[in-house]
Amino acid sequence: MEVTGIGTAAVADRGDHTLVVTLAYNGAPYAGFSRQPGQETVQGELERALSTVMRREIDTVCAGRTDAGVHARTQVVSCPGFENDVSPRKMLRSLNALCGDSISVRDVRRVAPGFSARFDALAREYRYRIVAGAVPPLFLRDFAWWIRKPLDVDAMALGATHLLGEHDFVSFCTKASSIGKTTNRFVETILLTEEEHLGERCIVLRVVGNAFLHSMVRTMVGTLVEVGAGRRPESWVADALAARDREAAGPTAPAHGLTLWDVRYPTGVLVERTGR
Repeated sequence: MEVTGIGTAAVADRGDHTLVVTLAYNGAPYAGFSRQPGQETVQGELERALSTVMRREIDTVCAGRTDAGVHARTQVVSCPGFENDVSPRKMLRSLNALCGDSISVRDVRRVAPGFSARFDALAREYRYRIVAGAVPPLFLRDFAWWIRKPLDVDAMALGATHLLGEHDFVSFCTKASSIGKTTNRFVETILLTEEEHLGERCIVLRVVGNAFLHSMVRTMVGTLVEVGAGRRPESWVADALAARDREAAGPTAPAHGLTLWDVRYPTGVLVERTGR
């Protein structure tokens, strides 16, 4: 399955349109994506930059909110109500000059009115890196969870199969986020691979779903690590899911190993972006 990002759509010659910004960021300096009073956030930095360029207050909608310390390779943000005389090329240069060093604006596009980065997204892909073994990572230190003992990746992969499909994932999210809300989600892909990144071996968990609950992916990772470390059998993952109780699942993995990797939109509505 290919997950593609944002791009051009047909825009009327006159009138307002929606501005779409695609950005990447290192989540370490931020208290998450969403704006918070008195906190430095990705959304806050981006909206300040947009407001400076547009000389008015700007509100944005993102494809997927990320927690404090979580990174993004592809985050998509939409801003409705922009006039057609705004130059995306100029906007790209200005936003990169105004946003902090931990944010990289990759693309700015005008698309048809009514597009929402959140509600028009069909799927989000997250990837989590783990470095397992006695040797600590160097280049991946800020982007992977170091576990000092080897992990049984085959056992983790077997455990992961229990998470495929549509389930009530209340066992895999923070208790506060589940109150009064539906906790059913559909996971279409969950894959574990052993890879080499920047010369360092790591385990990569790739998860694709329609949407995710607060800390859902990180709890999935923490649960599968319990299996990989031999502390739990792979069947325990199914038991934790069926329990519908956060205490039944594993710990929440550290934020810095997680990256929002990509976002998929309907074919033909939006096409592959270019950053030029």
